[in-house]
Amino acid sequence: MPLLAPELVALGNRYQHGEGVDRDLPRALAVYCRAAKLGDAQAFYEMGWMYANARGVERDDSTARYLFEQAAAQGHAHAPQVLRYITPSTLSAVPACLRPDPVVAQEEDTYEHPYPRGPIFELVNRLAPSYGVDPRLALAVISIESGFQPKAVSPKNAQGLMQLMPDTAHRFRVRNAFDPEDNIKGGLAYLRWLLAYFQGNVPLVAAAYNAGERAVESYGGIPPYTETRDYVRKIARLYRKAIHPFQSHIVEASPLMTRLQNISK
Repeated sequence: MPLLAPELVALGNRYQHGEGVDRDLPRALAVYCRAAKLGDAQAFYEMGWMYANARGVERDDSTARYLFEQAAAQGHAHAPQVLRYITPSTLSAVPACLRPDPVVAQEEDTYEHPYPRGPIFELVNRLAPSYGVDPRLALAVISIESGFQPKAVSPKNAQGLMQLMPDTAHRFRVRNAFDPEDNIKGGLAYLRWLLAYFQGNVPLVAAAYNAGERAVESYGGIPPYTETRDYVRKIARLYRKAIHPFQSHIVEASPLMTRLQNISK
């Protein structure tokens, strides 16, 4: 079985500090990166520390800043403090190992999880790339939200495959939330908007899809709600990337992202 993010962080610590294994900083960085792709705040923090202190890589304050920002956005207690000591830069730099692949339709055998094949699966693969959304992310949301049930209704009246609230459905011009194609188009439009608003940060996008973007902004990251934290973990298990491409022209970035980017200034 693949290692979980905390197990990867523990393994990275062993390689970084030579605990029971030969010290291997490049390998530690690679292992931390695997955990960071799963959205682990401590992994982002450890990578930031390595870039800030030239441990196994050349010192790069822009990359360190990006990594500490990601850790802070996901609730790491010490990351905002460390950011104050990072030399300000105009742009944060995403390390190569975390840069997202282009969004393309997925071949059936590239899926890690056994989503039911059929009309819904085909709809998602056909529609998602035109919204700039990885089909695997959309399928993860559908799996958790409705279990692929087009007529699902939650106790809060979220409706259809992607469990759109009536106001969200109206916002993204969904006429019939129980029509699979209409619902998927609305959900994809919302995911595209959230990805732009939170600059491709998948854990924040997942948290916002569950609890609302305003809750994420109010708490400066993933809200401390048990349901939302569980939801983010479930998405991370199904969609093993923490960073996703986004279309910056869709909407101006959340003030939260601006605060995180400017926290060291």
